[in-house]
Amino acid sequence: MNLQSMLSSLVAFRSVVGTHNGALVDYIRDFLATQGVESVVVGGPEGDRFNLFATIGPPDVPGYILSGHLDVVPANEPAWEGDPFRLREVEGRLVGRGAVDMKGFVAAVLSAVPDLVAMNLTRPIHIALSYDEEAGCRGVPHLIAKLPTLCAPPLGCIVGEPSGLVPVLRHKGKAALRIVAAGKSGHSSRPDLGRNAIHAILPALAAMADEAEAQRVGGPSDSHFAPPYSTIQIGRISGGEALNIIPDRAEAEIEARAIAGVDPLALLEPALRIVAADDALSAEIVASYPGLAIGEDHPLAELVSDLSGNKPLAAVSYGTEAGLYQAAGVPAIVCGPGDISRAHKPEEYITVQELRAAAEMVLRLGRRLTAGQSRPRAVGTG
Repeated sequence: MNLQSMLSSLVAFRSVVGTHNGALVDYIRDFLATQGVESVVVGGPEGDRFNLFATIGPPDVPGYILSGHLDVVPANEPAWEGDPFRLREVEGRLVGRGAVDMKGFVAAVLSAVPDLVAMNLTRPIHIALSYDEEAGCRGVPHLIAKLPTLCAPPLGCIVGEPSGLVPVLRHKGKAALRIVAAGKSGHSSRPDLGRNAIHAILPALAAMADEAEAQRVGGPSDSHFAPPYSTIQIGRISGGEALNIIPDRAEAEIEARAIAGVDPLALLEPALRIVAADDALSAEIVASYPGLAIGEDHPLAELVSDLSGNKPLAAVSYGTEAGLYQAAGVPAIVCGPGDISRAHKPEEYITVQELRAAAEMVLRLGRRLTAGQSRPRAVGTG
């Protein structure tokens, strides 16, 4: 199957974040099987969502992981000019939900499989595809936990999020918190007979606002990022039925984005302490993943810079599963086709040229790992 046809097939699966993806995983697994490549499916606790891991080459020696996610954000915007889940070519642009974020990279990897299989690889290339990345990298931790049983310790991981095929050395970590307050309803003229859930949640929200300002003014900083400090924002709040009714429920969602080296969960501690001290409040960590930081002189950065033909970029503002791989002892870097600014928008697209460049990068990695080529330097966990 050629590159564009592969992307068209992948886009046709409505693998929206938070929904089942079994049909898409089966499709990819069947395709790999036609090329003689076995794959392992690693399910999550949801029961209807799955990760996939496959190896091309000798599995018992260290190699490289090509990592991508299969989920996409919803496509309900009215500005789409066609079916978001039917790939369209418009003047060299391949338009469809997930075309750039990030089924384009997945298509580039899969379309290269027949050529990779034909190579005499001395080190393996692993394909790692995960679910619910758009909900905070929920699927990939289950896959990473299984890595010791799936392959020899990898030399590195390339996460193909759209970066213009420029290697990205750093990104912030993220944690998301949901707080729910339970109150007691009643007429607003007698607040003494009820309990206002919105009032109950306010101290936790105030603590988060204070912590956000403390990070801005005096927290650790890293000039590679914009802004150069860790951030916290209250992104959503709801509660109440009517002005003259005491609200019996309130809910808020809070996001923390931490510079590399700062635990994003630690930024939420002021709110969590308030929740723990109030029986009316409960909290749930909705998502969490660490930041990424790898040096420009790291062997993996040098390798991917060579493969992509681009010098590394210091940092980006979005997050990926790369930090999770790094935390598990696998050096990681971000490098994928297309522009992230096109993601999560109507008429999302990747260009034909960008798609081809990504496939060629994958093939260059394969050629680098074939017999007779210079073997890559061992990559540490720095």
